[in-house]
Amino acid sequence: MNVFSHPEFDNHEQVCFFTDPRTGLKAIVAVHNSSRGPALGGCRMFPYASDEEVLRDVLRLSKGMTYKSALANLDLGGGKSVIIGDPRQHKTEELMEAMGRCLEQLGGRYIAAEDSGTSVADLKVMGRCTTQVAGVSAHIGFDGKPSDGDPSPATAYGTFVGLKAAVEHKLGRSDLTGLKVAVQGIGNVGYRLARHLHEAGAQLWVYDIHQDQMDRAVKEFGATPVSADEILRLPVDVVAPCALGAVLNDASIPQLQAKVVAGAANNQLERPDHDALLMQHGILYAPDFVINAGGIIDVFHGRTGYEPDKVRAHVETIGDTLNEIFSRSDRDGRPTGIIANALAEERFDHIPTPGEANLAKAG
Repeated sequence: MNVFSHPEFDNHEQVCFFTDPRTGLKAIVAVHNSSRGPALGGCRMFPYASDEEVLRDVLRLSKGMTYKSALANLDLGGGKSVIIGDPRQHKTEELMEAMGRCLEQLGGRYIAAEDSGTSVADLKVMGRCTTQVAGVSAHIGFDGKPSDGDPSPATAYGTFVGLKAAVEHKLGRSDLTGLKVAVQGIGNVGYRLARHLHEAGAQLWVYDIHQDQMDRAVKEFGATPVSADEILRLPVDVVAPCALGAVLNDASIPQLQAKVVAGAANNQLERPDHDALLMQHGILYAPDFVINAGGIIDVFHGRTGYEPDKVRAHVETIGDTLNEIFSRSDRDGRPTGIIANALAEERFDHIPTPGEANLAKAG
C-alpha cells in the first residue's frame, strides 16, 4: 500500500498507522494541512472491506476537513482518523482507550471528534488516555437544549440551512411545503435533517442500511421507505446523501431526477470531475464540505467558549457561503465544487504573518 503515489494523497503533512494487538485496534490518522491551526476532524469507525478502501477514505476525509474549516472561517487545520471495525460488534472500551493512547502520541497535531460509528461516550473513553478530543463537554446547545457535546444537531441544522439556500437558488422557492426530498442515510445527522424537513412541510423518501433507523423515520415523519437502488433515482426535487461518500459517480449521476443535491455526507463525489457532470445535467450541487460544516463549527466553539446564539449565527452563515458559491458559479460558468475549492485554498494556502497583518492595518 503506497501512500505517496496514492491518487488521494495531496501533500498530506502526516499519515500515521496504529495497531494494538491486545485490543485488536487498527487505525489510521491523517493530517492534511495545519496552516490555520491544529487539525481537527472526526474519528470514524467502519468495517472497511480492504486496506485500500480505508486509506482512500482517510486521505479524502482529512483533505475535506481542511477545506471545510477554511470555508467556515475557523482557525483549524484538517485531519481525520479511522478505526477499522464494525462499531456494533467490535467496539470496546479497551479499544477506545487504545485509540486515545495513539492520539496522544501525535502531540496535539490532531484533535478527534465524533463521527460515523463513534459517539460522545466513545470520545470520553478515549479522553481517559489523551487530551486531544473535542465535543465532549456538556453545555446548552445552539438550539437552547442541553447538549453532551454531540455535534450532530449542528451538522443537521447547517445542512438544512444549506439545503434551503440551494432550493431557493435552483427552484426559486423559499417555502419547503410539499418539497420532495430523498434522504440517503438516517443516522444521527440524516435523522435530524429529516426532522427539520418534516417540520418544514417536506415529503420524505428514506433509505438506510439499518432497518430500525428507516422504521423510525417512517413512523415519526411519515416517510416512504425505499431500497438502496431506488433512493438516488426517485422523481424528487432534492437528493440528500447523508451516509458514506462516493455516491455521485458515472453510474448514478445520469439517473438522478432531482435538480438539487444537498446532503451531509462527506466526499459525495467519487471523482472531482463529477461536479462538472452534475452541472452538465442541470443539477445544482451544494459542496459537501461547505454544507456539512455545522458540526465542526459547533466543536470549535466548544473549545473556545460556547455561546449558543453565537454558534447558531455562525452555523447559519453556511447559507451565505453557499449563495456566494452559487452566484460565482452562475457568473463564471464553472461547477460549484471548483468555486468552493478555490475559495478555501485562498484561505489556507496563505496565512498572513504578524508583520503582514500589522502592515495591512497600517495601510
